Amino acid sequence: MEKFNKEWQKMLGGEIYDASLPEFYTKLVETRKTLWRFNNLNPGQTDEMQTILRGLLGSCGKRILINQPFRCDYGCNIFVGENFLANFNLTILDEAKVTIGDNAFIGPNVSIFTACHPLDHERRDRNIQWAEPVTIGNSVWVGGGAIILPGVNIGNNVVIGAGAVVTRNVPDNVAVAGNPAKIIKEIPPADPDSRK
Repeated sequence: MEKFNKEWQKMLGGEIYDASLPEFYTKLVETRKTLWRFNNLNPGQTDEMQTILRGLLGSCGKRILINQPFRCDYGCNIFVGENFLANFNLTILDEAKVTIGDNAFIGPNVSIFTACHPLDHERRDRNIQWAEPVTIGNSVWVGGGAIILPGVNIGNNVVIGAGAVVTRNVPDNVAVAGNPAKIIKEIPPADPDSRK
């Protein structure tokens, strides 16, 4: 177990780690069992859904909704804020930390990846891998089918267009779209008096 704990810390720290240890597979299976229970609940069993999510995620706000089905690798490396809404088929590969701020809206079929593998097949064939964290700020809308790649930081008040592939950091107050995603529009910060 000591070796696994060291490799787990390497994984979270962005170092190359030994993912072939059986304890990694055991943790993946335990998460899949939890997700199977979540994804197979009657949609009206909202209390049970909340209980499962709060036991699975690293942390979350008081008001969250994740539509079934939801998939992730570990769950404990995912941290979401208040007023989090994720539509159908959210997939998060959380080998590294995934942090999502308040008032995030995630469209259907969105994927967030942290796992990395070498381009060189000889190193890849030896199961060499590492992970890079993803951070998503406050008041971000991620459009349906978007993919967010490892190591990306997305600012506040951002819109990610449907189908975008986000390969690099995104600053505050912009909309991005395309593959690779590029800034297509600036979004003015919200006027604090506009909600009165």
